Amino acid sequence: MYSFSDVDIDLDHTLDCGQVFRWEREGDWWVGVVNGDVIRARNDIESGTVLVDSSLPREFVASYFRLDDDLSYILDSIDKDRYIREAIQRYRGLRLIRQEPWECMISYMLATASSIPTIKKRISLLSRMFGDEIGEGCYSFPDAKSLADASESDICECKLGFRAGRIQKAAQQVADGEFCFDELFKMDYLGARAQLMEIEGIGEKVADCILLFSLDKMESFPVDTHVRQAVEKYYSGDGYFGGGVGVDVKLSNHKMGEWGRGYFGGYCGYAQEYLYYCWRLRG
Repeated sequence: MYSFSDVDIDLDHTLDCGQVFRWEREGDWWVGVVNGDVIRARNDIESGTVLVDSSLPREFVASYFRLDDDLSYILDSIDKDRYIREAIQRYRGLRLIRQEPWECMISYMLATASSIPTIKKRISLLSRMFGDEIGEGCYSFPDAKSLADASESDICECKLGFRAGRIQKAAQQVADGEFCFDELFKMDYLGARAQLMEIEGIGEKVADCILLFSLDKMESFPVDTHVRQAVEKYYSGDGYFGGGVGVDVKLSNHKMGEWGRGYFGGYCGYAQEYLYYCWRLRG
């Protein structure tokens, strides 16, 4: 057991906002599976600390929760108007998570056209079938080789639908060294996005999620239904949209992402998550 003092993080907002899928609230604690280990964490309101019960190194957990991010500076930089300001005030302490890229990629490939409970169920089935048991009812996320070598019947048992073939093909590319995440870290945002989108089943939104949540591309601005609705509601008067997002043909997600980068700046990924969470809870 160890703790982090004087850290501006609200675990309820951070772990409930929909960016990560392997955490559940159990009483005062959040319990998750991270990096092949079970981790328990909670905010201690009285002391103002974050308590962590895990064998994972303290430095790893600090990086995972992005405690190295200067949250005050970031939130000040994206505080452009009353709409995002309301989201910041309401959900202050929400931090982006620095996920492991392989797990993040597969998780978001499984997330297409799905609710959060369904995504969690698919990941749980996949981990139970192909991962290692690391605690009672807890399983590690399977590595690329395990999925690449899996039989079609076993994959189908995980209820992945049309995503099954794409997941296995992506796993084969990673297992064979044909696709390397280390190279993406070295690329700029646009280059890394283009590389990800060469994988079958990864479009612009999924690529942007992977880049933001696992590859440190803070300029990524994923556009899903919630974000689109929030932008259309609050920002349609912006000159970028020519007088209204939905006047004739809806602006493409690509163009809306470009707007987000231009309007909120280099930390627009944080703005996206605050807008997303605020809109989702209101909906």
